[in-house]
Parts: sequence; structure tokens; C-alpha cells
Amino acid sequence: MELTITSTAFADGEGIPARYTCDDADVSPTLEWSGVPDGTESIALIVDDPDAPDPAAPKMTWVHWVLYNIPASASGLPEGVASPDLPSGTLEGHNDWKRNGYGGPCPPIGRHRYYFKLYALDTPLPNLGETDKAGVEAAMDGHVIARAVIMGTYER
Repeated sequence: MELTITSTAFADGEGIPARYTCDDADVSPTLEWSGVPDGTESIALIVDDPDAPDPAAPKMTWVHWVLYNIPASASGLPEGVASPDLPSGTLEGHNDWKRNGYGGPCPPIGRHRYYFKLYALDTPLPNLGETDKAGVEAAMDGHVIARAVIMGTYER
């Protein structure tokens, strides 16, 4: 069985409903995963948009959410999960709004792609303090034993 990530809010490759964006409630969608391989000690989740600011001429990847040290026993995250309600032991990194937590799609122009990337790691990561996507990715280097992704799109 391979690692998979799904959402009840949108199908892979389909549109993300406005509820999960800056145009509405801006809450995180329900995420579920399965197929966590034996030997997984922790899970990381990174949500980003490689189409910023304009899909016709992208200049950067905008980071929307960074979580790490999600317990290997977890099988998902509920809609609108806030910091205090994350699974015990889960740590957060800053998104590109320079804060922790989920920041939904808010594209300035065009239809953007949003990748919800899940990583099964063979170790818990150290507490990285005030970190971001780059810090978590550096700490994960050499420890990823499986990965899964779901991609949704959004246009204002």
C-alpha cells in the first residue's frame, strides 16, 4: 500500500472551494491520509503554490502551511484545524505571511495550483524553533521514506 493523501473538500486536480481561501472563511480543508509505511516516525505537511504571483510568469513558490512532527499514528487533519488542536507533538513553521498556521489560496491573478505535500519520515525532527519551509525541508533531507501529494486549483 502506498502513501496517499485526499481531501473531502476537493479532488486531486480540481478546484478548491472558496471556503478554504482568503475570499471566504480561510480555513484549512479536511485532509486524510493512508498507507503510512512501516518505519514512519513522524509526518510533515507542506502546502505551497508554485505559480506566484502570476501563473503566466511565476517568480516564486508561495508557502501556505508548514507542519512537522505530526505523529505517525495520525490519519489526517480536520477542517479548520487550529494550532491548539493539532495532533499532540505537531510543530509548525512559518508560511510566507511570516506566521504559523494555514493561509488559504489568495491569488492576485489567474488560476494557481496548490500542492498539499505529505512526507513520511524515518525520524522525528528536532524542534526547529522559528523555522520555515526551507528549514523543515533541510531537516527532512535523507529521512523521507514516502511522499504523497494532492493538488487543487483556485482562481479569484
